[in-house]
Amino acid sequence: MGAAGETLPRMIIRSAELQASSPNLEACPPPKLPEFAFIGRSNVGKSSLVNMITRSSGLARVSSTPGKTQTINFFTINRKWNLVDLPGYGYAKVGKKDRAKFSGVIADYLRKRPNLQVTFILIDARLTPQQIDLEFIHWMVGCGLPLVLIFTKADKLSEKEVQANIDAFLERVQEIAEETPTVLVSSAKKGTGRREILSLIASALEPEDPSAQDE
Repeated sequence: MGAAGETLPRMIIRSAELQASSPNLEACPPPKLPEFAFIGRSNVGKSSLVNMITRSSGLARVSSTPGKTQTINFFTINRKWNLVDLPGYGYAKVGKKDRAKFSGVIADYLRKRPNLQVTFILIDARLTPQQIDLEFIHWMVGCGLPLVLIFTKADKLSEKEVQANIDAFLERVQEIAEETPTVLVSSAKKGTGRREILSLIASALEPEDPSAQDE
């Protein structure tokens, strides 16, 4: 994955279809297509971001109830790659037994899915660094798994306030990771970050799908 400031290819979303909703790794569809996973703390705006990226308002179910996504959802994009919507982590109202089950499902997918290219970790740009996000990133780094940080809901604060929260978060991440991850800023409401996210995915798909680059 290249840095966000680099000149990257563009991508048109021509089709987006729900392929499967799987309760665990064993039930996931065959690993034939490259996959890009999206995950974050519950109520971080993940479903809204997925819908913004694909420009399909009803593709991912947006709910006012945190923790609604409880399966691994596979959306096939352009019949070339899968966008994978993972269950949110840290939903306090889910019982401990269910939390452990969901955590195990997420860990199994991230560690064992052979066609997973990168995981986009969503962070709420409105908040100061949250321990649960830092712990998840620490786990990802410990497993040697590639990741990109997306700071969501950027329209809710001023640009200066968002940058201050990002800087504070990255300062904590430096205690965890030797290299600073690629960082993107998004707003599902305004469409901010869509092109950058898709450009990173298009770059990762090269040279497998050169036809995907353009707009």
